[in-house]
Parts: sequence; structure tokens; C-alpha cells
Amino acid sequence: MKKYALIALVMLLVPFMAMASGSSEEKTEYVFATDATWPPFEYIDEAGNLTGFEVELVPMIGEAVGKTFVVQNIPWDTIFAGLRNGQYDAVASGVTVTEERKATIDFSTPINNQGQVLIIPVSAQETIKSINDVPEGAALGVQIGTTGDFALEEYPVDIRRYDDIGLAIEDMLNGNLTGAVCDSLIAADFVLKNENYSDKLVVAGEPFTSEEIAIGVQKGNTELLDMINEGLSILMENGEFDALKAKWGII
Repeated sequence: MKKYALIALVMLLVPFMAMASGSSEEKTEYVFATDATWPPFEYIDEAGNLTGFEVELVPMIGEAVGKTFVVQNIPWDTIFAGLRNGQYDAVASGVTVTEERKATIDFSTPINNQGQVLIIPVSAQETIKSINDVPEGAALGVQIGTTGDFALEEYPVDIRRYDDIGLAIEDMLNGNLTGAVCDSLIAADFVLKNENYSDKLVVAGEPFTSEEIAIGVQKGNTELLDMINEGLSILMENGEFDALKAKWGII
């Protein structure tokens, strides 16, 4: 009797347990990781605030779809591992879409197109007109794990890897590098428009790669990806996306 009574009690509780499991609140806040060393996409301003194009774009996307999207500053060298481990929901950090990254990350509608460029000291501009003029074995600096890092593997140079491109720039100015490689947009804003560098550095030639920049989510997270793409579509149609790009000087 006790056995049958227990079975009956469990059967009675099942509907209530199912209701309880389905009563959890719908997720409304999503965290987007960014490495704040890439102006104008994401950086820390003089007041210590996290700011930039993507830092402003992310919450605008969330607002467009009725969700709360927040940005968190995460070091680049751990940013993709954290996404895979579920420490945050997405990555918005000037991420270039590559076939290798597509294996573990799903990407949104592209938010920008750009390429890698070579930055050199002004004193070298007469002899180095492009990446192809860099002497074999010369030391070039790059931020570790970026597409600039990967692109340089195609050239016979000594790749010096740094935690952020600013360190590579400083090392180049100290005479330890022939040049440094980063995104064209980053070079224009972070280096050429920076009063500390504008009279010391130049970009050698045109970009030597062509890349799409997008927001990344965990592979298979179609729910969040659809929300991001829907929000981007709304912002692109109502003009807010183009207005934000203009604000940050992004072509």
C-alpha cells in the first residue's frame, strides 16, 4: 500500500513540478565582452569610462528588441575562451569574421569592413612603401591573437606579440621594431589622430587584408543571434546605426 501511495503522490506532484520549472523568469539581460584597447570601437577614456562605437551600439541593439544588453571589459587573450565557457553571452570587440572562428562562434550581420595596415616611423617612409617592402626577418609588432597576428604569418618577418597594440607602438618608437600591424580603423584613430604620435608615425600603403567585423555568440545560440540581427536591422533601417558610425568617425 505504501508503495502505491508513494506512486500516486509522485504522479500528483508532477504537474506542479512542471509548472514550477517553467515559471522561471525570461532572461532579459545579456552580457557582451569587449577588450577596451581598440578606439574608436572600445576603449577607456580619460575619465576612466568604458566608451566607443560598439560600447554604445550594444545597448542600442538591446533596447531595439526590448532587452538589456550590457558591455563588460575583458582581456583579449581570454575573451573567446570566456565565451565558450559561458562567462558572458556574446563578444563585441572589433571581431573579424574568419573561417577558423566560424567553427566555434556564430556571427551577426557585419557591422563594419576594414583591413590590416602596417604602421612605421616617419623616418622609414622613404624605404618602406608597403608590407612587401619590409626586409626579411625584420621585427613587426602586433596584438596577440588578432587577425593582424594571423596575417603576418604569411610574411617572412619576426612577429613580436604584445598584449595590446599600444605596447607595440611604444616598442617601435623605442627602436625595437621595424613596424606594427593593426586594423586600418584603429591605426587611423589610435595612432594617426593621437597627438602623441601624429608627427612620428605613418601608415605604409593600403590595407593588405579585407575583413568583416561582426558580433559573435556561442555556436548554436540562435535565439540571441536572431535578437542581435533583428536589433541591427531596426537600427540600420531607422538611421540610428549610420548616425552612430558618423559620431565615431567610422566609414
